This record gives sequence, structure tokens and C-alpha cells, in this order.
Amino acid sequence: MTARGGGSLLAISDLHVGHPANRAIVEALRPDSPDDWLLVAGDVGDTVADIEWALTTLKRRFGTVLWAPGNHELWTPQSDPVRLRGVDRYRHLVELCRRLGVLTPEDPYPIWRGPGGPVLVAPLFLLYDYSWRPDGLDTPQAALAEAYRTGIVCTDEFLLHPDPYRSRSAWCARRVAETARRLAERPDDLPTVLVNHWPLVREPTRVLRYPIFAQWCGTEATADWHRRFRAAVVVYGHLHIPRTTSYDGVRFEEVSVGYPREWRPRATPPAWRRILPVPS
Repeated sequence: MTARGGGSLLAISDLHVGHPANRAIVEALRPDSPDDWLLVAGDVGDTVADIEWALTTLKRRFGTVLWAPGNHELWTPQSDPVRLRGVDRYRHLVELCRRLGVLTPEDPYPIWRGPGGPVLVAPLFLLYDYSWRPDGLDTPQAALAEAYRTGIVCTDEFLLHPDPYRSRSAWCARRVAETARRLAERPDDLPTVLVNHWPLVREPTRVLRYPIFAQWCGTEATADWHRRFRAAVVVYGHLHIPRTTSYDGVRFEEVSVGYPREWRPRATPPAWRRILPVPS
């Protein structure tokens, strides 16, 4: 798939539509142009029904929608009648997206040829491996023990199951290896827009109120991907700290909406962020 002519690449994440105020945000989202693409970088909702509602709503308005999963989509909460876990849950969501016409990390990466292109737009699913640890905590076991000691424990430990892998770290390693292979097969002269729920580099987590939480936020294995795969822009969410930063001359866009208690105090209401063309 390619896009030609006008329009923009737009991005948003962490919609968390189980909250009525966030559901209203999704209901209000509209493209500026019929040629706009929308990149959805994970944490749409906690249940399959909520995810289906949100992606159906967005696909009716945006001609092209790309989705990369977050940790919340991979949860198996008691409130969800869909009891699938791990890889089976992810595959179920991929098939749901395909029925809706939403592109996923399992589909061929499309090329954006509109303003700011051409770029290969790659929705990614990479997870994390507990390698982002505070100084002095030399092993994942030590970092996890410290998290439990301080009470800063990600809900993934209870609801995000890695089945059939032995651990989330093992699942992450497989996803990183498979995705790196696919990205390496693209034409060498084609830049990318990399879209992942978790940040690809550790630097954005340095501002977390609780540094111990960074172990659930990414992996050292992707630290050079923005250079290695010629990223024009990297899009991510997860941290609920929307901002624009730059690493090694590459623009990183955190596009989270977050929870109502987080976005309500801000001066501007949540909306998509323009990725390409470069905002003036």
C-alpha cells in the first residue's frame, strides 16, 4: 500500500477507552484531510470489545489506520469474556484488525508517499525485557524484587501472560529478532517511521517519577534502531508524558492521551499529533 498526494501522518496512543471521558475523545477525533493516515500506538483499551469499538470508530473516519499493540491490549482481565492469553490473544487482535481493515505489525509495511515521504511506516510489537534497571540492580530478579519491595509493580505482572513463552522477556527476544529481520529487508535508501507502544530508547524514561518502573518500558536491544533503520521519526506512547524529543538527530514523538486525571489539567485537550509533514 502507498499514499500519494496530500494529507498527513497523524498519531495517537494510550486512548484507554474504558474511561468515558477518553471514549468521548475518540468519538471526537476527525482527520483534517481524507488523505490522512492515523497511527495508533497501543493501549486502546483493556477488553476486546473496547478495542473493537475504538478501532471500528477510527477506521470509519480515517482511510488508513495502523495499530501497534500496547500492554493493555495484551492483558487478560477478569472483566473480559475473551479469555485468550499471550500469543493467542495477540493473534486474535490481529485478526480483528484485519476484519476491520486496520494494518498491524503482521502485515506488509506500507509506504507513505505524501508530504514528508517517501517513508516506510512500520507498526512494531516488541515488548520489554527488564533490561532498563536502576543503577545497582544488576539482574532482572533484583529489579523486580525492588519493585515489589517499594510497591511500584506494573499490572502486567498479573494480567499480561506470555503463553506459550516461558516469560515476557523470552517473548520480547523473539519479537525483536523477527522485527529486526523484517526491517533489514527494506530498501536501504528508504527511511522509516517506527511506531511502537514502548519507547525504543531508554532516555524518555529518565523523567519517570518512579525510575524502577522503567523495567516495564522497553529493551536495550532497540537502543540503536532509530539509527540502524534510518528513522525519520519514532512514535511511541506508554509513559503518558506527551512531548517531542530528539536523540542522535532523530525526532521522537510521545503521543499518549493517558488517563483523564492526567490530561484534564493540561492547557489543550488531547488530540492526534502530526508526524509528517514536519510540524512548523
